[in-house]
Amino acid sequence: KPDGTATASQVLSWGLSGFSNSTVWLIFVAFMFASGFQKTGLGKRIAFLLVSKLGKRSLGLGYAIALSDLLLAPIMPSNTARSGGTIFPIIKHIPLLYDSTPENNPRKIGSYISWVALATTCVTSSMFITSLAPNILAIDLVREVGMNTPSWGEWFFLFLPVGLILVLSIPLLTYLIYPPTIKKSDEVPAWAKKELAKLGKITKKELIMIALFTVALLLWIFGGYLKINATLSALAVLSIMIVLNILDWDDILANKPAWNVLVWFGTLVTLSAGLNNVGFLDWLAGNITSAISSFSPSVILLSLLVTFFLIHYFFASITAHVTALLVLFVVTAKGIPGMDVQLLTYLLLYSIGLMGILTPYGTGPSPIWYGFGYISSKKFWFLGVIFGILFLTVLIIVGIPWIKLWT
Repeated sequence: KPDGTATASQVLSWGLSGFSNSTVWLIFVAFMFASGFQKTGLGKRIAFLLVSKLGKRSLGLGYAIALSDLLLAPIMPSNTARSGGTIFPIIKHIPLLYDSTPENNPRKIGSYISWVALATTCVTSSMFITSLAPNILAIDLVREVGMNTPSWGEWFFLFLPVGLILVLSIPLLTYLIYPPTIKKSDEVPAWAKKELAKLGKITKKELIMIALFTVALLLWIFGGYLKINATLSALAVLSIMIVLNILDWDDILANKPAWNVLVWFGTLVTLSAGLNNVGFLDWLAGNITSAISSFSPSVILLSLLVTFFLIHYFFASITAHVTALLVLFVVTAKGIPGMDVQLLTYLLLYSIGLMGILTPYGTGPSPIWYGFGYISSKKFWFLGVIFGILFLTVLIIVGIPWIKLWT
């Protein structure tokens, strides 16, 4: 109401409004898609197939890991489930084939594949809206403050040059900067082929999962042109998965990460909108703007991007980082004359997944790969700095001209 008061029913409606948010439900459904990949065994089959074809050389094994993550990323909004829950259980056996353990010869192969896996999942987390749950949350948060947001296809297209350069370079750069001591072996492809044989021939449910995944992906890419809502198409595909018994209702109920994300994100979206509604963000951004407005817009844009990226050193959760700071940075930029706020918004969105590379706690899979034990603490932090600089540099040098060209 104009006088700032509200009835109990209005307060309740506002408090629950986040749970009617379509992007929150898109995250939820994407988690269910990930369950389909895991339950049918399709995720494992993809990874084993790539390792069997590319794993004869250590560098090829690095590319097999990177491509496995890339193929799973569009449909798995949890990089913890993707890298930690699907990739890690498969490749954790590989170092043992070389007699490489955290205590004995970790540099033979274990340290190399650990870093490739983590660095790749950070890049793929920024490559698709649906490859990291905070991406979808971020889209909704910036929309609340009046910014245009990309569709699924636009997000992918505008990040594509940066993503391809990084995904294709990570195995090679890691090979050069932190090389494995063993370069070639026939044991890994042979092991992967045995594991594929244990899985047997591709099942009917796996084929159905491939078909449904393809349909969902096409609808997310082209749905905007066909006026088909992304969440509606996702819910429709999920319904078909249930009807065809890819998942059953018990699988839906048992997916704790999905329900956890639904509750938390539904609440966070509402709280963030509340901060904007009461004017707090405008007030805080105004104070920041007055302190930095003497610099040129280009310098301020780069400064805001670098600050947003590096401040992740103080966060153990990307979701917490996004919730606490993303809207503040966008609102601050809106108050600066001459600032290309739309460009900065895209850059901030694309940095969300990339920043996970900085620390051993920066994103969900980080503690898993750090805890694997093949990379020492000192080396982990050192590699985080090197690859953090690399990621941010490519985003700025390649991403800015590409985004400006198409927006």
